[in-house]
Amino acid sequence: MELAGTFLQLGIALGLGLLVGLQREHVATDLAGFRTFPLVTLLGAVCGLLSLSLGGWVLAGGFVGLAAMVFVGNLAKIHAGTPDPGITTEVAILLMFAVGAFVTVGPPQIGVAVGAATAVLLQSKRLLHGFAARLRDEDVRAVMQFALITLIVLPILPDRAYGPYGVLNPRQIWWMVVLIVGLSLVGYVGTKLLGERAGTWLGGALGGLVSSTATTVSFARRTRRGDARVEVAAEVILIASAVVYVRLLVEIAVVAPALLVTAAGPLLVMLLLLATLAWVAARRHSAGDDHAPPEQSNPSELPTALLFGAIYAAVVLAVAWAKARFGSAGLYAVGGLSGLVDLEAITLSSAQLVRGNRLDADLAWRVILLATLVNLVFKAVVAAVWGGRELARRVVLAWGLAVLVGLALLVFWPGPAAPALP
Repeated sequence: MELAGTFLQLGIALGLGLLVGLQREHVATDLAGFRTFPLVTLLGAVCGLLSLSLGGWVLAGGFVGLAAMVFVGNLAKIHAGTPDPGITTEVAILLMFAVGAFVTVGPPQIGVAVGAATAVLLQSKRLLHGFAARLRDEDVRAVMQFALITLIVLPILPDRAYGPYGVLNPRQIWWMVVLIVGLSLVGYVGTKLLGERAGTWLGGALGGLVSSTATTVSFARRTRRGDARVEVAAEVILIASAVVYVRLLVEIAVVAPALLVTAAGPLLVMLLLLATLAWVAARRHSAGDDHAPPEQSNPSELPTALLFGAIYAAVVLAVAWAKARFGSAGLYAVGGLSGLVDLEAITLSSAQLVRGNRLDADLAWRVILLATLVNLVFKAVVAAVWGGRELARRVVLAWGLAVLVGLALLVFWPGPAAPALP
């Protein structure tokens, strides 16, 4: 059995080397290709097996020897007058040696994942270079600011509860900031990269990732100015509102997977309903009417992150207070008010309370769903005020149906029904 396991490890190392070697051979690299990379990973695997009985110096010696051969190979290329300006293949050789060794001394699944990721990265050269070339200074700044709030601010925050009800944990609050800013950043960078090339469906999806309310306001103003047809604006707004439920499901899955089991059903019903309504709206205009997503502000700006953190902390405290003072009716009142301010705050705070066994999952998803229904009503008012009667007619009919279905889910979905608000 032990011998079979050893052969399996060597086979995995060989396969990973062949995978990366095939990619390097395909791009016609001079230093290493289809034969060399399998030999490198096998060398790493053999050194790893020997190190189990002889000590770690075997691995170190193998790595240093391989690095020396890579250096000598580059010197030979330089003397021959054909230097390669990059070091990608050289780094890949050293990495695949380490992958081969890791397959034998560590969990092989991790070695397989790293080897496969290496092959994908090497093959994605044009895609990654093109992506970097399309980024502007403000886009790179947004990514760096996200790194700031994630890698610098988060680690220094204390991981303990403060305040009344013991629900204000600075590190947990900032984790929620990181999650929301990260999701918004995906949509923000997507809108920057795609620009006018974004079609209606993709534009609405990216707008929903950043802010469905901002998307509603932007397209309502466009219709008022005559920059967008009413049918197109209605479709984009409906798509953005559907994507909100995708975003909420992702947030719940990250923060409280146990809540996702209970909340997935009703939230997916709302997602499918709004997506269907958007599809119906799409059939009312021609394919040539695609519009780009609206211009959005950088979601990773520190003041924006701090504002969300403050809103989230306030909602967490309000939820804990309402639950202690008024029971479930108080939670519905807080959820309804949160729908006017920030859906993410009530969603994440409810998920955190479920995770900490402070809130029942059946009650939590109902509070979240109520907040989304209030948010739909709020956006309908926005569309009517900024977009005019025709846009309001199109989105209000769709959202009115969604609100009715949502209220039916609150009342009839298995579990405790929603009480009347005080």
